[in-house]
Amino acid sequence: MNDLRELYEEVILDHNRNPRNFGRRPPECNRAAHGHNPLCGDQVEVSMTLRDGVIEDIAFDGEGCAISTASASMMTQALKGRTGKEARSLFDAMHAVLVEEAEPDHDRLGKLAALLGVKDFPMRVKCATLPWHTMEAALEGRDAPVTTE
Repeated sequence: MNDLRELYEEVILDHNRNPRNFGRRPPECNRAAHGHNPLCGDQVEVSMTLRDGVIEDIAFDGEGCAISTASASMMTQALKGRTGKEARSLFDAMHAVLVEEAEPDHDRLGKLAALLGVKDFPMRVKCATLPWHTMEAALEGRDAPVTTE
């Protein structure tokens, strides 16, 4: 179990140091939302190109802690090319595991399972879920900023 935890920590550190899909807007962006975690100061903007119900491109920008940045990076990798319905389903699965303490489906979560260690630090769960809530707002076309409070 300790080896698995170390692997998860390494994945999170890698995504924090080298975030994927960071710092740019998709060229044909047609959905975007801003999220803020007032407790720790994380700010994230998720932008995407949604065409015919499919997330053709997705990216994020902002400033945040290692967990928030890693979560946004991993999320964008996991959602690119998926339908909006699949993205919502993955959001629901992540939320259930992190917030509602449901049993994780490792096959469904894939590499996102690295974020499950955050459950051991309740104050950090909001850091991990902020990008997901922001993605959901962008997907739904909501204009109001997302907050974890």
